[in-house]
Amino acid sequence: MTTVNIYLNFNGNCEEAFLFYKSVFGGEFPYVGRYNDMPPQEGMPSPSQEMSEKIMHISLPISKETQLMGSDMIGDCSSESKQNNFSIAIAIDSKSEADRLFSELSKGGKITMPMNTTFWGAYFGMLTDKFGINWMVNFDTKENL
Repeated sequence: MTTVNIYLNFNGNCEEAFLFYKSVFGGEFPYVGRYNDMPPQEGMPSPSQEMSEKIMHISLPISKETQLMGSDMIGDCSSESKQNNFSIAIAIDSKSEADRLFSELSKGGKITMPMNTTFWGAYFGMLTDKFGINWMVNFDTKENL
């Protein structure tokens, strides 16, 4: 089976963002790698003291099939990191869980469409979290789905 996971790039606040996502979704980080964990590589500059403690890779399982993954971008990559032409779409099993996730994710962020029943038969809302990541929260209310 093929799986698709979201990989988020940050400009220095990846750890803060993932601690926030952990508080929303629960779970544990199976791996947290920092730039100072990397062995020296020919042709690759060592990270600066400031970047050495930043996140090289982190992952957080949010379901059996899905993980959020991310890193802090360093060097030339950080200036090329662009947010945000995508949204993370979450399908929830209950209206109460949809409300909880929406409420938690929107803290300090911006609600672009409050949770509400839609014409297409879903309970749906959109927001941008305090880290600039777009989210769509969806609970299908149709019984025949």
